[in-house]
Amino acid sequence: MRRAISLGGARTITTRPSTELAMPHLDVYDYLTLASLFVFVLAGLVLAVIILGLPGKIALKRKHPDAEAVNLMGWAGFMTVIPWINALIWAFKPTNVVDIRRGPREEQAAIAETLAQLEGTAGLKKPESAPPKKLS
Repeated sequence: MRRAISLGGARTITTRPSTELAMPHLDVYDYLTLASLFVFVLAGLVLAVIILGLPGKIALKRKHPDAEAVNLMGWAGFMTVIPWINALIWAFKPTNVVDIRRGPREEQAAIAETLAQLEGTAGLKKPESAPPKKLS
């Protein structure tokens, strides 16, 4: 439906009503496309969180004394890949670090306490103490 507006004389302008300029009708396929895009973005975010937290989880399971640093370095690999690869290697690296201010039992207890704090179970686990070794 068009409207004719007379400007006087022989000149007229035809205009369209605003209903003809409305947004086009969206099909079911448009909504399915939007839903699938949302699912793919959400899956990518979940996968990124799992992969970026992997070095920290490995270090915690292996009772690494520097598990917190490995975890932070794994998350620092968000923008570049190199720190994440370094954190993953560091999580698997065997460590024989013993603090000379404490004996081996105290060191194991301190590591177990730190790991419990990082896992959020502080105070729930008691560190396992090994029986003293006899020297011959």
